[in-house]
Amino acid sequence: MSTVVKYIQPNGILDGTKATEFRQEINEQVEAGADIILIDFKDVTFMDSSGLGALVLALKTVRAAGGQLVVCSINEQVRILFELTSMDRVFDIFPNREEFDKAPIESNTNLQAQSKN
Repeated sequence: MSTVVKYIQPNGILDGTKATEFRQEINEQVEAGADIILIDFKDVTFMDSSGLGALVLALKTVRAAGGQLVVCSINEQVRILFELTSMDRVFDIFPNREEFDKAPIESNTNLQAQSKN
């Protein structure tokens, strides 16, 4: 059985006005059978606490379904937000999509080990 990986690439400002839409997009991917969801933050210019809250709720949803949520390409502002809230210890964070694609996806343990390097 192959692992189903889905990519989501939000853009602009991820705040309260976009949080519901963002969570809905992730929920749709979970319902479609995604095992791993990669959120590529390459085009996100700013994220506030509402955006972070939506991301945390999405993580809980994905994990409850037996999947994994991974993020990549976070900018300096998002990185600082993750560090201040200790979310950098909760989420698997890859430098970019290429590094994620290189990582073995057989298990969550492999992903976690690769993302921290």
